[in-house]
Amino acid sequence: MQGRPLLLFAICWIVGSSTACLYTGHRLGWIGVGLTLILLSAMVLFQERWRTIVMIWSTLILSAGYWEWHDYSNVTTLPEVMQQEVSALAGIVVQAEGRVTTAVEVDGDRVNMNIDLSEVNSSVISEKVLVQVKLLTEEEQQEAMRWQRGDLVKMTATLEIPAISRNFDGFDYRNYLRTREIHWILKVNGLDNVELIPPSSWSLLSLFRLNDVLREKIGTKIEALFQEPHAGYMKGLIIGMQDDVDPTTYSQFSQLGLTHILAVSGTHVAVYVACLLILLSLFRLTRETKLTIVILLVPCYVLLTGFSPSVVRSGIMSMIALYAARQGLLKDGLHIISAAALFMLLWNPYLLVNVSFQLSFIVTLGLMVYVPLIMPMLSKLPRKFAPVLGVTVIAQFVSFPLTIYYFNQFSLLSVVANLLLVPLISFVVLPLGMVSLVLGILWMPLGKGLAWVAQCLDNVTFTFVEWMNLHQAFITIWPSPSILWICCYYILLYVLLRLIKIWIEYVQPHPIYIEDTIPLDDVLVPHQQLINSRSRKLTWRQYIVAPLVFTFVILLYLGYQSESLNGAGLVSFVDVGQGDCILITTPEGKHILVDGGGTINFRKPEDYWKNRKDPFEVGAKVVVPLLKKRGVHQLDAVILTHGDQDHMGGLQAVLDDIPVKAFLFNGTLTGAANQENLLSTVLAKDIPIYAIHNTMVLQLDGNSKLTFLSPEMTNEEQQQLPIVKEQNHSSLVFIVEMNGVRMLLTGDMDIASEMNILHDKFQTANVLEGVDIMKVAHHGSKTSTAEEWLSQWKAAIAVISAGVNNSYGHPHSDVVARITAQGMRIFRTDQQGEIQMKFLHDDVWVKNKLR
Repeated sequence: MQGRPLLLFAICWIVGSSTACLYTGHRLGWIGVGLTLILLSAMVLFQERWRTIVMIWSTLILSAGYWEWHDYSNVTTLPEVMQQEVSALAGIVVQAEGRVTTAVEVDGDRVNMNIDLSEVNSSVISEKVLVQVKLLTEEEQQEAMRWQRGDLVKMTATLEIPAISRNFDGFDYRNYLRTREIHWILKVNGLDNVELIPPSSWSLLSLFRLNDVLREKIGTKIEALFQEPHAGYMKGLIIGMQDDVDPTTYSQFSQLGLTHILAVSGTHVAVYVACLLILLSLFRLTRETKLTIVILLVPCYVLLTGFSPSVVRSGIMSMIALYAARQGLLKDGLHIISAAALFMLLWNPYLLVNVSFQLSFIVTLGLMVYVPLIMPMLSKLPRKFAPVLGVTVIAQFVSFPLTIYYFNQFSLLSVVANLLLVPLISFVVLPLGMVSLVLGILWMPLGKGLAWVAQCLDNVTFTFVEWMNLHQAFITIWPSPSILWICCYYILLYVLLRLIKIWIEYVQPHPIYIEDTIPLDDVLVPHQQLINSRSRKLTWRQYIVAPLVFTFVILLYLGYQSESLNGAGLVSFVDVGQGDCILITTPEGKHILVDGGGTINFRKPEDYWKNRKDPFEVGAKVVVPLLKKRGVHQLDAVILTHGDQDHMGGLQAVLDDIPVKAFLFNGTLTGAANQENLLSTVLAKDIPIYAIHNTMVLQLDGNSKLTFLSPEMTNEEQQQLPIVKEQNHSSLVFIVEMNGVRMLLTGDMDIASEMNILHDKFQTANVLEGVDIMKVAHHGSKTSTAEEWLSQWKAAIAVISAGVNNSYGHPHSDVVARITAQGMRIFRTDQQGEIQMKFLHDDVWVKNKLR
């Protein structure tokens, strides 16, 4: 930190803000007291550094206070204006008026836009809200596409509170919107309830409005130059418009850690600056004039590419560096990045929790700090190749903790993919795309010729990425690490690289420049003595490197392991809305997934215009992220109780993204395309598949087994896989036994199936002797859960998996009454979110997400 006060100030500011973000109330106060005592002690011990210590203390307190003040001010004023409680406002219809402050996003049958409210029910207000408009016809979609930022909106809308996370480790949409200072969603049904009026005067929004129009025109020009899927890809590459990137392409890039290529970042700004400097050199301008012009044009590119945190960071750093070069000042990268971070965090403290902001600054800072440490290790490589390899390797090492924290996966081929593709895309394809765009504006045929070359290189990229994604064994799944683990990772990496660098520099012989008038003995002997002396000094470093490497490996190993249950079994009833999804983890760490939920789509073929670019699918958006976040590296079995969409739909994403060792189902087919696709995926991945029937037993480990009670199947049915349209009666029903606790899982079985089990002569008495926990069949429908069924099992706990405000009215009041009459305690996902039950020594501990 010596000689870099701005860097120290920035680090202290980030630490103080982060502490205030993570802790509140008394805990934050005690941390402040402890920190004050530590710094006072340091001031006594290091009296000559008292000014530095006071500066550190002041910065930490000031930054924490600034965060707390900003967070305290981030509250909704709507309840005060309308003189009602927050809970009373949810669901009411209001007359609202405000101005559009973001680009209007039309996606299928929905419109999203942020609005600064100025009036609600004739009361004056100033509050930012998210407005979602449901479009009813294709004509309304065409009309909505003409809406722009800056328009005045008058609407009749329903107030809604943003949804919170309903699963442990799930995405919290309410908190996400709060970091954008949005506390309410206004939902509008159809354009009959909306009136838009274009602005009549100039304002700052008018500048952004023109920028939106310019971005759309550039996007249209790119579409004219490039064919699909290249057009969407190049729009993301050149101007940061990722909405039209092919979902399959984006997913494949994401698997290899290449999504940073599709987002405008520091590399793009560097290419833009370099192209400008080369272009301005043709006009024989002075160095100072060229730098001044580029400084003025950098904000234009930042604005044009969408104003994301990564491009803002790069733009600020570029402007500072260019100004320093123009003034002939010392350009210190650490000071420049510190200034950029402080400016952005003062402007908006919530950027601290923005993933793009974190990755952009961490990677950039890591390159500055770690690349000089690794370069001596690459000294034997060709001079042009070594820096590229060093930057690529360090970028992967530095981004790794945040990558697994947020995305919970890392491809072992990521270094190779980045090493080969980033130079090609950043320094060949991107400039080609930019130049072809400029030429296309001047003369389309010439622009198309250059675009064809870029498309050929794109095809090479797509083919290579697709081929690398075929090797699923290289994709590793990591649970989200703790903050302490991340800090230890960076510290260990720095110490290890620094010690290795010192060791290499001291051991390698330095060049000796000898004048021909000096005897060689007089030079070589002292030089050899110097090497011997250095070698003796390095002895302790040599001994410490190996333990540090070992410690680093142990740290990675611990980070890879999922949370230990200490011999307990765990059953998680995941909230997937109207559907079933149950994750069973045995005491020995085996994972079994029972059903995967599923998004039900009643859309007709003629309603194709309603299809969204990235539609919500519960398997991809809820189930797979939760499995990865909890460190489920593989599923020992996937059990599909029956072929209804609300149990089966989410399993397609699970099979695509998570390794599965066995697939169990009820031995019947529905004849529907989605089940055929699911089973085709199972066969294509060589996953063993088993048709289950009653009397079968699956021993999971020494303390866990599954005993199947239904369905009944003849030998002929087992061979033929009959088509059964109504699947509920054929649901798999089985008992889970772990650590002495018995739990009955029932799928969507009906009353007839319940009676078959109770009167089945093949069921032994000990199987039907009772259970501790029962999953209520068919989400609590009145077609299941007969009184005789409940009386037989004598369960103490009933779990109902149902969606919030579902259209079926589940669970039915009669079923709830029958369960209550049995004296059973009821847990419901629609009321309590995810429900987790831990089994240990015949005891059951229950916790739920929503208290």
